Amino acid sequence: MEAEVRLEVTHCVRTVTLSRETGTVLDALRKLSGYLDDSCSDRAEFCRVFYTPLLQGLVKGLNSDWFHKMPASQRTELWDSFFLCGPTDQALLTLLDAITSSEPSAGLEHLVYVLEQFLSTGRIEVLLWSRCEGGGVVDSLQVTEVLLNRLVGLPSLTANKLQTKTPPAFLPEQYCSLLANTILSILEKTCKALRGGQDCSLGFVGQMLGKACAQGHTALLFRTLAPCLSAHTLSDVLWRRVSVKLLENVPDRWMEAVVTGLVQAVNGPETLSRIMGNVVLKNPKAQFVITHKLLLLQYHHKDCVLRTLLGYLAQCDERRPLLAQVLRAVCQAWSNSSAVKHTTVEQQLYVSKALLLCLSLSKPQEIEQQQQVLRQCMLSGMQCHLDSSVLRVRKIGMVVGECISQHMDTPTARLSFQFEHDDETRALLEILQPAEIKPESAHSPEPEVKSEEVKSPSPPGHSNPSDAASQPAAQPDSDLDSDDELTPYDMSADEVQTKCALPYYLRDCLDGLLTSEDPDRVCACLQAADGLLRRHISTTKEVSVEFSKVLLHMEDKYNTPSFLFHRQRAMVALAVTDPIPVSEYLTTEFYSLNYNLRQRLDMLEVFALAAQELSQPITNKSEGNSLVSFVSPLEPSNDLKHWRQVVEERIRSKTRRFSKGLSQPPPKATPNLYAPVAGYFFFPLLRNYDRPQATFDLLGSDHLVLGQLLSTLGLLMHLAIHAPVATQMGKALLDFVWALRFHIDQSVRRGVLMCVCAVFLTMPSQSLLQELSDDLVDTRAWLAEVAETDVDADCRSLAVQCLVLQERSLKKELHPETQT
Repeated sequence: MEAEVRLEVTHCVRTVTLSRETGTVLDALRKLSGYLDDSCSDRAEFCRVFYTPLLQGLVKGLNSDWFHKMPASQRTELWDSFFLCGPTDQALLTLLDAITSSEPSAGLEHLVYVLEQFLSTGRIEVLLWSRCEGGGVVDSLQVTEVLLNRLVGLPSLTANKLQTKTPPAFLPEQYCSLLANTILSILEKTCKALRGGQDCSLGFVGQMLGKACAQGHTALLFRTLAPCLSAHTLSDVLWRRVSVKLLENVPDRWMEAVVTGLVQAVNGPETLSRIMGNVVLKNPKAQFVITHKLLLLQYHHKDCVLRTLLGYLAQCDERRPLLAQVLRAVCQAWSNSSAVKHTTVEQQLYVSKALLLCLSLSKPQEIEQQQQVLRQCMLSGMQCHLDSSVLRVRKIGMVVGECISQHMDTPTARLSFQFEHDDETRALLEILQPAEIKPESAHSPEPEVKSEEVKSPSPPGHSNPSDAASQPAAQPDSDLDSDDELTPYDMSADEVQTKCALPYYLRDCLDGLLTSEDPDRVCACLQAADGLLRRHISTTKEVSVEFSKVLLHMEDKYNTPSFLFHRQRAMVALAVTDPIPVSEYLTTEFYSLNYNLRQRLDMLEVFALAAQELSQPITNKSEGNSLVSFVSPLEPSNDLKHWRQVVEERIRSKTRRFSKGLSQPPPKATPNLYAPVAGYFFFPLLRNYDRPQATFDLLGSDHLVLGQLLSTLGLLMHLAIHAPVATQMGKALLDFVWALRFHIDQSVRRGVLMCVCAVFLTMPSQSLLQELSDDLVDTRAWLAEVAETDVDADCRSLAVQCLVLQERSLKKELHPETQT
């Protein structure tokens, strides 16, 4: 640019910035607008040196008289055109800086209007294409970073300033859709340029995509990008090359967000393979995200994401070594005992699905190469899963163990377990099926004849013409031999006849269980035990301890039907009828030698069921009270009513009442039969828990029994509400569970939290402050930590409930006037 032209331009820019005369400013603007014409030889120098100062001068003149005197047509021609016709990057930066620094005014509204025009006229596309065409504009790292921040952060910048007055074009959903469509237009232009032999660079576009995904716009962007890329790459090889190049230009620090969003948005591994190509082999960050982070560190993705991810690795022979690498890593994670103990069940289920999917995608020769890894995974993984006290974890171990043994070439050593199928086990088994074949589509539609079979039968004496037409002609004598018209007998109330008569005396029942070798007699005695023990109260108290010993050591030698149910009911009847001697015997035997875990669990179940039955109010003695022998007298027939009753019913039916009292009398107060014996059930279970024995280590490996013990203690504590011994029980229970609050097993931690809930529910609020005032602060801090950081969802939920109960109890005691 020559010196005279430079002086003239400088003078015009200064006039726009400083002058207050409308005519002078308009003349200067008309002269400067000529330098933005594409035919002007000085356009490049003007844009490089004077364009940004000119825009800043225009922004400063928004409040001047000359701007307000300009008609709308002149504003569009001499003010708006400078922002819409010049270099897009400088115009965007100036507009955003002016909007974020302006106060609410008419000038701010005009800046927002110009920015809307900037977006709607495709200036973003011009900006991106200027960085792509012919190698692109080379900016410094600082300028590139500022431009990316403004481009991607436009919704946030404008919303912070405009708040509720933000135009729809600036909202994230609409703006991200604009960015996605702009990226697609740039990719299409790139394909045309490459076909014409022109070089292009997608570096800036890749950086913008990564920046936008990293700021949380992944789903909004790929909602538009993924379907279009899938359609374009289906038949155009050049589009595949361009999309792969776009992903290769995403910086490593933003690669995770882009890959994660793309994997979730595409509809299958074939689509991901076309769009992504072999980026996983070229980019270490992408490889880490696909082979490790999405599989082992995250677990909230759906099954279709797993299929897409691992299917992508299996699509190409060059990527199949990564599939083998993933299989080894997943096997190691699945068989890690520490991971099983310290991760959530949902994460273990997710890793198990990844393991099974890797197995289904692996070829036989690849599985043969991984025999040692799979065998080690099956042995150690099965052990740590089956040792878990959580039923869901054990089921996961059984299903995965069966599937691994089936895929290994050992038909004689295949594992087989018996377990009840639920949604999780079915989901694990369905992951082995191909994604294209849905379970419901594999069944052929039922023939039309079956639909006629479920029609309601015609009434007697009426015929159905359609049935007569569809059915073949009946045989002449078929109606004589038909039994369809016979009504079956109702046998729902019939009892199964036993080969041996039920015992009538309690001692005969005990002798039959103790000495008999006849399976039928043993079955009859076991079935009759519950009723006999509850009817003969005095005899039961004489033999309660001996009977409990026989039932506790009894084994199902004859495969007796419902053996465990009848045995448990009989032991509960003993504990309810004679609670103190039976509880003393069972609590002593609980920590004794030569008992297996099943027997110890049976004792805890008996305590829980007996305490629940004792704590229930006695509502109707005729229904079979366990403590009082009662024979119901003969009741008169319901048809014979006294004359007074008939008269009272007639008067009641004819009388109109505007208000009534209680429709039923208030319930009568009944004694809580559990309260006097609560201490006998509770305190002996807290003895000797820290003394390991040869066959029983409560604080060691027997986590299952410890978790059940804690649950039982919490139930016993809760049922003792309003009992005089409740305060002592709560204090002892809180001291017992305090040492177990950081246990590695989640079922134990869950039992600890249940005990704490029971303490806060049962103990009076006054006793909480008097007896446990020193522990409440530490307990609250521990519960808050569990509610935030525990891996088990049930533990977190119980911790929140404990905090609510603690706050309610303290508020009730400290602020009684606020309680309604």
